[in-house]
Amino acid sequence: MSKKTPQIRFKGFTDDWEERKLGDMMDVTSVKRIHQSDWTNSGIRFLRARDIVSAAKNEEPSDYLYISEEKYNEYSKISGKVSQGDLLVTGVGSIGVPLLITDDNPIYFKDGNIIWFKNEHKIDGNFFYYSFINNKIQKYIRDVAGIGTVGTYTIDSGKKTRISLPTYDEQNKIGSFFKQLDNTIALHQRKLDLLKEQKKGFLQKMFPKNGAKIPELRFAGFTDDWEERKLGEIFDYEQPTKYIVQSTEYDDTFNTPVLTAGKSFLLGYTDEISGIKNATVENPVVIFDDFTTGSHYVDFPFKIKSSAMKLLSLNDNSDNFYFMFNTLKNIKYVPQSHERHWISKFSEFEIYKPSQEEQQKIGPFFKQLDNTIALHQQKLDLLKQQKKGFLQKMFVS
Repeated sequence: MSKKTPQIRFKGFTDDWEERKLGDMMDVTSVKRIHQSDWTNSGIRFLRARDIVSAAKNEEPSDYLYISEEKYNEYSKISGKVSQGDLLVTGVGSIGVPLLITDDNPIYFKDGNIIWFKNEHKIDGNFFYYSFINNKIQKYIRDVAGIGTVGTYTIDSGKKTRISLPTYDEQNKIGSFFKQLDNTIALHQRKLDLLKEQKKGFLQKMFPKNGAKIPELRFAGFTDDWEERKLGEIFDYEQPTKYIVQSTEYDDTFNTPVLTAGKSFLLGYTDEISGIKNATVENPVVIFDDFTTGSHYVDFPFKIKSSAMKLLSLNDNSDNFYFMFNTLKNIKYVPQSHERHWISKFSEFEIYKPSQEEQQKIGPFFKQLDNTIALHQQKLDLLKQQKKGFLQKMFVS
């Protein structure tokens, strides 16, 4: 494929794309400076670079800033007004993060920190936005920002930023396609967040709290008090030394996963065939980080990265493993110092356990819920990967 056309195109479009400097197409500028003393608690929204970064992550900003309508009208006579289809791009901090203006509601922003591309609908707004998050422009921004942690993307660099453009009709098709894809991703993210919140609510209500001997919410037919036990009586622990991987040269074509009890969980795959912990669905284990107290349920063979963990198994196999795992996960404890925690602290913690019959109801309930969450997470990850692939193949690189 020529560099003047992308790998994937909508049917009916065959013309070469044209490369232009944004400064030749539109005004690239900023606004008249607003001082901190001009900030107010209400009025016209005032954006900082960090607010654009938060919006890009679909997060709420740490706080909302405003300026008075009078000040906005006064300064807008000098700088002009941000309008639909314009692009605001961060020039400091997390540089090169774009925000597409999707309506004509009044807005003002911090000069110097944010670059304003006055598009005036010369480029389809969505296409403009997705061009900016694509590798070509992001690489240019990194290259011109300078070496070190305090790189900046300036108005001058903004003017020199090159963009590859098809016809307006093709821009519109591409922009709409990615907007719809992002809407689908956002929908899946909301479903996932809702499931996680539901799980959090069930954990609070289906386990005793504040010294109570029974939970707030129970399956029908169970009324007995739960029995108080120490975690060290529930779980046996095994030192992990013999399962530590010898080489960290991982490869996805190898068979045995290498795990950590931290957030990343899966570090890679090894081809080592000795020292494998043979966990199974019938005989699972919990890997417990002795320092951070993070934990994961594992029901497949694996090796581990470090000795900073314990491998936990049930002392009494008639207990429900997944129920006990959730009992462990439900403990509210934040490590205060860098020390090992299982023997000194966690094994002494008092927990409550119900009859094995009630465990057999609660454990599978949470297993099913976690499987559903994992499925939604996989769908979301796949959509994000598909978007990444389309961004590479539907724009000129």
